[in-house]
Amino acid sequence: MQNLIIKNILILTLVVFSTSFALNDAPEPWQFGFQDPATPIMEGIINFHNHIMFFLTVIGIAVMWLLGRCIALYDEEVNLEVDNFTHSTTLEIVWTIVPALILMVIAVPSFALLYSMDEMIDPAITLKVVGHQWYWSYEYSDYNHTTEDGEGINFDSYMIAEEDLTTGGFRLLEVDHRVVLPVETHIRVLVTAADVLHSWAVPSFGVKVDACPGRLNQTSMFIKREGTFYGQCSEICGVNHGFMPIAIDAVSLEDYATYLESKLEG
Repeated sequence: MQNLIIKNILILTLVVFSTSFALNDAPEPWQFGFQDPATPIMEGIINFHNHIMFFLTVIGIAVMWLLGRCIALYDEEVNLEVDNFTHSTTLEIVWTIVPALILMVIAVPSFALLYSMDEMIDPAITLKVVGHQWYWSYEYSDYNHTTEDGEGINFDSYMIAEEDLTTGGFRLLEVDHRVVLPVETHIRVLVTAADVLHSWAVPSFGVKVDACPGRLNQTSMFIKREGTFYGQCSEICGVNHGFMPIAIDAVSLEDYATYLESKLEG
């Protein structure tokens, strides 16, 4: 009996350990910060956030200090005599120029990040994403000519119901067919919708693209590390909006070639 209890404890510990340290990039309970970045764009977003937070902290402290001084010094119980405000040309020049300089310091890295997000380098792979109520359809359009029917590799991706989850699976994030993409490869993602507005968003990639019916939007990705990355539809698209997750397996080029071969042969 004692050996059985010890065995069960060891198995439970192993499951918890493997689940906690698996290469799964998903939100954690009560998480306040960003998920670990997996693309240069997400790294730039985090760096820009930290850059802005410095100015927000300094400005917030200065404003609160000034507000506290005003409350303390202009209390009628402290100062019975009312002082009239007078114009100060020097003060007006300072509080006009300083905010303008702060905005310039913030704007320069902001423009650099925006331009880099819109930059489209010649892609090696194109992934087409179509949003439906309430699931995603994917198509590797580069390989349409390699199959006899001309359809290439395409599939629908549905969320796995909670009662069908396996050990270690993430509730509301696991899907029956994951997208497989290679690392260290320039990837173009074309996004559209078949019915209503959707939004294809993966936090670890720094990607959030609106899926609009009748319109084709695009973005680019360069995944730097292997792992499993999760996202969700970020546009209120109906009653099952919260039940159309995104799951992407980032693998090596060799594993990606093996995946393509199995899909094309199958």
